[in-house]
Amino acid sequence: MPPLPNFSENAFRTRDDFVRAALALIQPLNQYKSPHNARIKIATSTGAGFSETAAQLEGFARPLWVVADLMRSEDDSAQLKSWIEGFKAGTDPQSSEYWGDLRGFDQRVVEMESIAYALLSSPTPFGFKNDETTKSNLITWLRQINEHDMPKSNWLWFRILVNIALVRVLGVPLEDVKHHIDESLRVLDTFYLGEGWSSDGLWGDERKQADYYSGSFAIQFAQLLFVKYAPDYDMERTKKYKEQAGEFAKTYWRYFGPSGAAVPFGRSLTYRFAFTAFWAAVVVADVELTAPLDQLGTVKGLLARHQRWWAQKPHIFNTDGTPNIGYAYPNMYLAEDYNSPQSVYWCLKSLLVLGIPGNHPFWTAEELPFPKTDAIKDVELIWPPRHILCNTSEHHFLLSSGQSTTKRFKAREAKYGKFAYSSALGFSVPCGPLLEQIAPDSTLAISFDDGNESWKVRWDPYVTQTSRLKVGDEEVPTLVSTWRPWKGERLTVRTTLIPPVKRRPGWHIRIHKVVWEVEAKSHRLNLVDGGFAASAQTTSNDSIFEQAVKAMSDSPDAAEGWYEDNASALVISESGASGVVDLTPQFIQNDTFRTLLGVDMKALNIRADPNTNLVAQRSLIPAIHHTLTPKDQTDTNIVEYSFVTGVFAIEAYANKSPDEIRRLWDDRPQGSSQGDHIIFHP
Repeated sequence: MPPLPNFSENAFRTRDDFVRAALALIQPLNQYKSPHNARIKIATSTGAGFSETAAQLEGFARPLWVVADLMRSEDDSAQLKSWIEGFKAGTDPQSSEYWGDLRGFDQRVVEMESIAYALLSSPTPFGFKNDETTKSNLITWLRQINEHDMPKSNWLWFRILVNIALVRVLGVPLEDVKHHIDESLRVLDTFYLGEGWSSDGLWGDERKQADYYSGSFAIQFAQLLFVKYAPDYDMERTKKYKEQAGEFAKTYWRYFGPSGAAVPFGRSLTYRFAFTAFWAAVVVADVELTAPLDQLGTVKGLLARHQRWWAQKPHIFNTDGTPNIGYAYPNMYLAEDYNSPQSVYWCLKSLLVLGIPGNHPFWTAEELPFPKTDAIKDVELIWPPRHILCNTSEHHFLLSSGQSTTKRFKAREAKYGKFAYSSALGFSVPCGPLLEQIAPDSTLAISFDDGNESWKVRWDPYVTQTSRLKVGDEEVPTLVSTWRPWKGERLTVRTTLIPPVKRRPGWHIRIHKVVWEVEAKSHRLNLVDGGFAASAQTTSNDSIFEQAVKAMSDSPDAAEGWYEDNASALVISESGASGVVDLTPQFIQNDTFRTLLGVDMKALNIRADPNTNLVAQRSLIPAIHHTLTPKDQTDTNIVEYSFVTGVFAIEAYANKSPDEIRRLWDDRPQGSSQGDHIIFHP
């Protein structure tokens, strides 16, 4: 896809830069506006799991995140004023472009948030003070949000913000809607997890989600809009939300790497640079953060570097200049059932900084990198989302255990259940039932049928625990969780995740303990432990697919290619290096299971189906494959089988030489076991 002028080469340093970017993103929509400007339908014409009317309302409403602010600073622009005309037609029940009456769990509720923002931030053009007909229609249409059921999730914030806009801009009496605001706030309070984090809904067996929705996309973002536009509604809440924003910021910065890339995790990743909407809202709400985020230039750096990272991704645009559904390139495997072609414009939440005036100190602040001090560790456990963030110079990623959902989100196992997620290497989503279609990077895939029919990948981990592990002079946090692949099989897998230590950079460790009730009828069990997916293209844009796989000894200088030996697999490409090694013989000395099982192990590079990885169109996944074959038994036997995988990754942004990569790859973790206790050797 071609780059987008005024966005793809944008430096994102001045207010003019951000204005140019915003205009560049919304200008391609002009050609798709309906005759009365109330609906927008992008030409790609893919469908979502709600009505076309609601999808076209998305196209109108989501650009309001920047339109409302641009209208205050731009000259009389016909393209911006068209949104005023759209308000008139969209809320008029007699118009052919009427946005429609709401029903329960209606997508139109979501689009009301940006409409509420337009009213609150720009009440003069959108309040229709001198147009009683449009004002009355707008009030009637918006008040439907109080008449229908909605998910007990981030959606409750849309109800709050709409009612605040009804009262403060459109003159609806507070007593008419106050109970709707207060009840929504009460339910949202139950989502709070501590340390500034909320879950997207009540945390429990059905839903354990603390992702970008509960942070930058919706809940934390909306709390800051409340602080900005309704600080006096409930002074105690305003104080609390400011404190929660400060607590959240203390760890949220870790999700952004030095390149500006965020760690993709969870659903709705097609919203792309909405990752930084929280930082934009912090500035707009004028919330002061504590050290080391107390300098405005630090927040500006987090926001600007992220925008520049996306500006370097030309494949995020269609040929007409509109953003496409996908991540680093068009990808419908990633898409949710609620992603219409217009949905992607939630990315504009990150440009909310256009709402601050041109003389605001944010615009003149020097952009600062995140400070590196002895008080800031490379590895930190963030308990509310059950993540260990690894901000090492070799690779920026997180380890995860404990999140899942029974909601039928597409690829939920991939988006919430993997062991690790990388800002540089992305993660993969499935496109079919076979191993290469599942694309099991950073997860454990299990099959009873030799992989010919189906695989189960890790999901719904339970009994998540954390502890501290001593490695030489260093102590690091760990995450431990258990998973059952099938409800009908007496088989569990307990996994301990151990983050990198300074002595062996680039590595993290997984220790798996399989407890299996083996019966005479039991089939062979296959377990595939996947590393990070790496691009299958070289830095000179050659295809590694077209090279033959080589033995590890054939790579003395870490040349680009893919390599395997009996116990390890490695890929070196444009994305850096990604490898795995079976460390079981070094760590596990107990082999009593062999009286009941035959065990085979091999290393391999999985040639994943194209377009499964979020970042690379073609990817390879280094993996270790264990095969457990029951021996003839007459009775049922409980078998415990443990294995240890060393996972290696060096991202390209780390700029390591081939010699450095090879040295780090050869310097593998060492350790031993005493029963269930693992001892690491420095």
